[in-house]
Amino acid sequence: MLNAMSFAHTVGNIRHHFPGLPTLLAKATPERSGDILAGIAAKSAEERVAAQCALADLPLQHFLNDQVVPYETDEVTRLIIDTHNAKAFAPVQSLTVGELRNWLLSDEATPERLAALAPGLTPEMAAAVSKLMRLQDLIVAAAKIRVVTRFRTTVGLPGRLSARLQPNHPTDDPAGIAASILDGLLLGSGDAVIGINPAGDSPAVTAHLLRLIDALRQRFSIPIQSCVLAHITTQMAALESGAPVDLIFQSIAGTEAANRSFGINLALLKEANDAGQKLNRGTVGDNVMYFETGQGSALSANAHYGAGGLGVDQQTLEARAYAVARAFSPMLVNTVVGFIGPEYLYNGKQITRAGLEDHFCGKLLGLPMGCDVCYTNHAEADQDDTDALLTLLGAAGVNYIMGVPGADDVMLNYQSTSFHDALYVRRILGLKPAPEFEAWLAGDEYARLMLEATHPERLLTA
Repeated sequence: MLNAMSFAHTVGNIRHHFPGLPTLLAKATPERSGDILAGIAAKSAEERVAAQCALADLPLQHFLNDQVVPYETDEVTRLIIDTHNAKAFAPVQSLTVGELRNWLLSDEATPERLAALAPGLTPEMAAAVSKLMRLQDLIVAAAKIRVVTRFRTTVGLPGRLSARLQPNHPTDDPAGIAASILDGLLLGSGDAVIGINPAGDSPAVTAHLLRLIDALRQRFSIPIQSCVLAHITTQMAALESGAPVDLIFQSIAGTEAANRSFGINLALLKEANDAGQKLNRGTVGDNVMYFETGQGSALSANAHYGAGGLGVDQQTLEARAYAVARAFSPMLVNTVVGFIGPEYLYNGKQITRAGLEDHFCGKLLGLPMGCDVCYTNHAEADQDDTDALLTLLGAAGVNYIMGVPGADDVMLNYQSTSFHDALYVRRILGLKPAPEFEAWLAGDEYARLMLEATHPERLLTA
C-alpha cells in the first residue's frame, strides 16, 4: 500500500514500513555486500519479502513522480525525466511493477514490442522489476531482446557472440601487447573491440598504442575497431593530435556526483561523441562510444545518496548509469561485474546475480550489453563461478564478453574470461562471431597472419 512517501506490507502478523522509494528499492534487493556496507539492506529475509511484495504492487507511473535522486540536484535524473518517451510508455502505463514482470515473461512481450518499449522505461522501473525476478526470469526476458550496433563489425545479431580482445601489459610493452593480440586473433577474439587498458594515462601513450593497433588492422585487413581505455579527456587529446581513434571509452555511473568523481559530466560525453562521429572511421556503422559500468561505483565514491539523504541501492544506481549510456547510442556497454571487489559483491552467487541483473536491465533499456565476467583475487569466487555465469549470459543473449590471455589480467590484477572461454560458449550454444569477422577468419588475410605468427614482435609497427 502506498501513501505520499511511505510504503508498507504485512507478512504474517508483522507490518513492515518503508519510508521512501529509495528504502523500498533497497530493502527489496536480493542480498549483496555493498548494500549491507551502506547500511540499507533488508535486515531479514522476511523484511526483503515484504519489500518485494510492496514493490510488486507499486504502479509504474509512480516512478515518473517520485525520484530516488532529486531532479533539482542531479543531471542524470534530469536526463531520465526530460528524455522519457511517453508514447513508448503508453502500452504499460497502467501496470504495476509485478504486472510488468508477468508481461515481460509472457508471449505478449515479443522482441519487437520490447524494442519499442525501451525508451518508455526509466532505469528505476527496470531495476524494480529485476528485483522481483529469479535468475531464469532474467535470462528468458533478456534473451528476447536484441540490440545491434555497428562500426567495422556488426555486434549483437541473433546467433552471434563477440569478444573484446584485452591485451593489457603492465608496462605497455609493444612486444607483449603484440603477443596477446596475436593470441586473441588466432583464437577468434577481437570482433567487439581490441581494447587496451593503458598503464600510462597520457595522450602520447594513447596515440602510440592506437597507431600500433591500426597499423596491424590495415596490414592484415582486419575488420575490427580499436580503443585505448584512457580517461576520455586523454583520448580526446590524442584524437586532436591526429591519432586513429575508433571507439571512445569512459567509465560512467548513475549519479552526477559519482560521474564527477570520474572527472566527467554529460556535456563532456556529448563533446566526445560528437568528435568521434566527425571522424567517420566506421565502415558499416557509426556507433562510436564504449562505456563500462559496475555495481558499487557510486557507493565507492560516497556518491550514492538520494532523496532525503537516503542511500540508494547499488543495483538501482547501476541501472541509472544505463540512462547515461543510452543517450549516446554506444557501440558497446559492459558491466565489469566483479571488478570492484567483495565489499560490493561478496561471492560467486552475488556476482552471478548481479551480472544477469545488469545484462537484463541494460537490454530492457535498449543497450548493447556485454559483461566482463570477473572477480578479484580476494573475493569468494573462482573460475567455476566464472564458467557458470558465462554460460548463463550466453543463454541470455549477451552481446560480447572479454578475452584476456589465460583469463588473468596481469596489468589490472583480476580474473576474467579467456580467449578459450569465448570459443567454449560459441561451441556449446552454437554461436558465431560477428559476420564481418567470421568472414575474415575464413579468408586469406587470416591465413597470412598465421604464417607470420612466429614473430609477434614484428606484427606491431607504428
